Amino acid sequence: MEKHHKFSLWYVVLAIWGVLIVHNIFATAVAVQTIPYSRFLNLLKENKISEVAITANEIHGRMRADDKSGDKGELFRTVRVDPEISQLLEDHNVVFKGEIESTFFRDLLSWILPVFFFVGIWYFMMKRIQGQQQGFMTLGKNKAKIYVEDEVGVTFTDVAGVEEAKQELVEVIDFLKTPERFTAIGGKVPRGILLVGPPGTGKTLLAKAVAGESGVPFFSMSGSEFVEMFVGLGAARVRDLFAQAKQKAPCIIFIDELDALGKARGFGTMGGHDEREQTLNQLLVELDGFDAQVGVILMAATNRPEILDPALLRPGRFDRQVLVDRPDKSGREAILKVHLKNVQAVDDLDVEKIAAMTPGMVGADLANLVNEAALLAVRRGKQKVGMSEFQEAVERLVAGLEKKNRLINPEEKKIVAYHEVGHALVAMTLPGTDPVQKITIIPRGIAALGYTMQVPTEDRFLMRKTELLNKIATLLGGRAAEEIVFDDISTGAHNDLSKASDIARSMIKQYGMSDTMGQVYHGSSQRSLFLQPGMEGPPEYSQATAERIDNEVREIIQKQYQVAKKILEERRELLEKSTQKLLHQETIAGDELKALAEEIKA
Repeated sequence: MEKHHKFSLWYVVLAIWGVLIVHNIFATAVAVQTIPYSRFLNLLKENKISEVAITANEIHGRMRADDKSGDKGELFRTVRVDPEISQLLEDHNVVFKGEIESTFFRDLLSWILPVFFFVGIWYFMMKRIQGQQQGFMTLGKNKAKIYVEDEVGVTFTDVAGVEEAKQELVEVIDFLKTPERFTAIGGKVPRGILLVGPPGTGKTLLAKAVAGESGVPFFSMSGSEFVEMFVGLGAARVRDLFAQAKQKAPCIIFIDELDALGKARGFGTMGGHDEREQTLNQLLVELDGFDAQVGVILMAATNRPEILDPALLRPGRFDRQVLVDRPDKSGREAILKVHLKNVQAVDDLDVEKIAAMTPGMVGADLANLVNEAALLAVRRGKQKVGMSEFQEAVERLVAGLEKKNRLINPEEKKIVAYHEVGHALVAMTLPGTDPVQKITIIPRGIAALGYTMQVPTEDRFLMRKTELLNKIATLLGGRAAEEIVFDDISTGAHNDLSKASDIARSMIKQYGMSDTMGQVYHGSSQRSLFLQPGMEGPPEYSQATAERIDNEVREIIQKQYQVAKKILEERRELLEKSTQKLLHQETIAGDELKALAEEIKA
C-alpha cells in the first residue's frame, strides 16, 4: 500500500537550523585566538605579524610562522581601536587588506524567522478550519463504537440469570461461526433480534456476550445517536452504518434503546415527515435490503416494545423477540455469584439467603448491592464482606440510608413505634403475607421515620384476591394502630395509603376482582409493560364508570382497614409490649416478635 507523506513547513525550519549549526561547527573548527589590542601593537612592533584583514570593528590576522617548524602562523583577532593604522602596518611591512563584515546569516534570521512564525500561525489556523469543515462534512457518518473480538471481552460466562434468553441466542452464535450448516439446507438465520425487558436486566450485556462468543466485530450505537437537528443526517448515518457492517461481515449491529428511533410513526408528532420518521424509514429500507446470507445480524434492545412501529416488528425485519425478564431466585443467586468473583467475601456466605432477600431486583440492582456491601465492609474495617453487610446493603437499597443522627421528639417516636408494630402484627396474623424479618424506628431515606421489612419465602408470579386484600390490610395496620392507641391519626401513613390505593385500583381496573364492576378490563391500552406506571392515555370508559371504580376502591380500603383494626384490638397486649420493646431497642427482629407473641399466648 502506497504511503503519502504530507509536506510540512516544520521540515524547512529544521533544515535551516541544521545549516546554521553546521556553519557554526565549521566556523569554530579552526581555532582563532582573541588578543588585546595592546598585544597586537607589541606584536606589530616586534615584526611578528605577517598579514591582517581589517573590518569596520575588528582586525583579523596571522602571526609569522617559525621558520624551523614550517607551520603556518597562529590566527588571531582583536578589536580595532585606532581609526587609521595603515601607516603603522606599512612601517612594519605587514600585508593588509580591508574586508566588509558579512551579515548574511544575521539578516537571514531577522527576516526569515518572522516570516516562518506568521506562516506557522496561518498554517495552524487553516488546519483548524479544515478540521471543522471535515467535522461538518462527516456529520452523516455513523458514530457507532466498533469492537473487535479482543475488545468485547464478554462471554456467556459473564451473563447469569437469563438462561432462556441465552439459549435463544445460541443459534445466532452457531450461524456466525458455521454459516454453512444453515445455508446447506436452506435455513436462514433471523435478520433482526429484539431484546425486550425491564431496565437493568442485562440486555446490552447479553448482546456483547453474543459478539464475544461469536468472535465477530460488534457495532454498538444508541438509538438517540441517529437523530440530529439537521434533516437527513439520521438516515445518512443508518446507510453508513449498514455499509460499514457489510464490509466487516460477518458482524453484529447492536442498537440500544431502539424506542428512541423506532417509535410508531405519527405517535406524538405534529407531522409525518420529521427527522425521526425519516431515520426510521431508512432503517426499514436497510432491513429489507441486506441479505441475511452476508452475515450481518441486527440486534436491538428496548424496554418499551409497546410503542415501536408495527412495520419494524413484522417478520423479515425483527423476526425474533427475546424476553430478558427479571431473574427468579435461582437466577439472582447465579448473578450474585458472578459479581462475588471480584469481591473478597467470607467463606460461609449464604448466597441463597441473599437471593431470597432481593425479590424483584434485576442484574444492575444486584451488582449495586454487592458493591454497597463491599463499601460497608471497608467502612467497618473488615477484610472480607460478611452477611451483616449484605443485609444492611439490602435495607439501604429498599428503604434508603439510615439516619441515626436525626433527632425525633419522644412523642413522635412513640407514634412511629406503634405504627410499625401495627404493620408487623397484622402481617404476622393474616395468612399469605410475607414474613416479618425486621422492625426499626431508625429513620431511613427521605421521609421514612420507621421501617418494617418483610421478606418473601419464595418468588411469586400470581397472587390471589385474598392475598391482595391481606396486603392492603397490612399496609393499613399502621394507621389502625395509631387510631386505637391515640384516638387520632398522623400523616405518617401517606405512603401506605398510596400503595394500598394502587393495589385496590389495580384489582378493579386490571384484574377484574370486583363483583360490582364484573370481569372487565378498564386499564389503558398505552400502559407500559416493563416500566413503572406513569403517564397513561385518557380513560377508555365513561364518567359514570369512573365514579363506580372510585366507590369500589373506597369500599375495599375501608373494609380492609376495619380488618386491620379488629386484629390489633384483639392483640392489644402484644401491641403494647412489642412497642415498648421497640422503643427500648429501636430495632426488633422478626423472630423476637414471634417469641414475644408465643410468650403472651402461653
